[in-house]
Amino acid sequence: MEEKEIRVVLSVKMVSQHQTKDCGSKKNGDKELGMVAPQDKSSKEMKSSKKMKFASSSAETEPTSQTTISDDSKTGRGMSTMPRVVKRKLQKLRPIVEYNKRGKGIGQAHSEMQSYIGVLARSRVPLVDKKWSQIPKDIKEQIWEAVDMAFVVGQGGKNSVLASAAKKWKDFKSTLTRHYILPYTNDKEKLSQPPETYKFIEKAQWDAFVASRLSKDFESVHSQHAQIREKLEYNHRLSRKGYVGLEDQLEETMPGVEIDRSTLWKRARQDKHGNIPDPKVAEKAKLIDELQKQVSEGKVSVHGSNDVLTMALGPEHPGRLRGVGAGISPR
Repeated sequence: MEEKEIRVVLSVKMVSQHQTKDCGSKKNGDKELGMVAPQDKSSKEMKSSKKMKFASSSAETEPTSQTTISDDSKTGRGMSTMPRVVKRKLQKLRPIVEYNKRGKGIGQAHSEMQSYIGVLARSRVPLVDKKWSQIPKDIKEQIWEAVDMAFVVGQGGKNSVLASAAKKWKDFKSTLTRHYILPYTNDKEKLSQPPETYKFIEKAQWDAFVASRLSKDFESVHSQHAQIREKLEYNHRLSRKGYVGLEDQLEETMPGVEIDRSTLWKRARQDKHGNIPDPKVAEKAKLIDELQKQVSEGKVSVHGSNDVLTMALGPEHPGRLRGVGAGISPR
C-alpha cells in the first residue's frame, strides 16, 4: 500500500464531534511524539487515554490575524522554550486538550499547553509593576492566538488561557522578587543586570522593576502577604500536577473507587512515603479516615456541601472549595 493511501486525515468536524482518532505515539521514553496510522495500532493503544490526540490545522481553521510573537525565540524559564510545540505548529498539528468531570484540563496536551503559556507570559508580557488588567489588550490577544494555533483548547477557551497567563506572569514576578532581588538588597552590583537565566528581560524594564520592589510601598505589601501566608495551617505537598493530576493518578491506582475531595485533600498532604509530617494535618487526616468509615457503615450521612471534608475542617469560606484546586466553585 502506498504511503499516501495510509495517510491520517483529521478534520475539524471530527474534533467537534469528539470522534478524532488517537494519533499520539511515544518514542524514546516519551521524548518524541509522532503520528501513526489507525490500522497500525493495537486495541490496547486505541483505548489508552494517555495518548495525545491531534487535529490538523487546515488553512480554513487557522486564525487570519497576524501575531508578533516569535515562536522560534530561545527565551523562557531556563531552557524551557517548548520546541515540540513549535515543531508541531509548523506541521499544522494541534493536540486536543482533554478535561475531567470537573472541567479541569488533564493529560500531556494540557501540561504542554500550560508550559507554553508560561513561556509566552514570561517572555512576551512586559516586566512592569502593574496589574494584569493594565496590560495592553493586543499583548493578551497575541498570547491567545499563539496558544490557539498550537492547541485545540476546548473548555474555557480564551478566558481560561488568559487567566492562566495572568497567574503565570504574576508568579514569574514573584520568583524574580524572591530569588533575584530581595536576597541582594545590599548588593547593587547583583541588581544591576537581569538574571542570566532570563536574558530576554530588557535592562530598562529590569531597573524599573527592581526599583519598584525596593520601594517602601512594596515593603508594606510584602509584609502583609507574609502575615497572611503564616496563617495557612494545612499546607499541601503537591507538585506542578496539582489536584487535577493527583485525581487522575488516584483514578488509575484506585479503579472503581469514587475519589471525593476529602481523599484528595488528605493525599495532597502526604509525602512520597505516604506519611504526613505535620501533626496538625495528621490529626485532621485521622478524623477524615474515621468519618469516611462511619459514612461507609451508614452511621453518618453526607449531603450537598455537608460532606466529609466540611465535617473535618469546618464550613467553607464563600466562593472557595477546598481539596479540588483553583477555579472550581461550590456549584
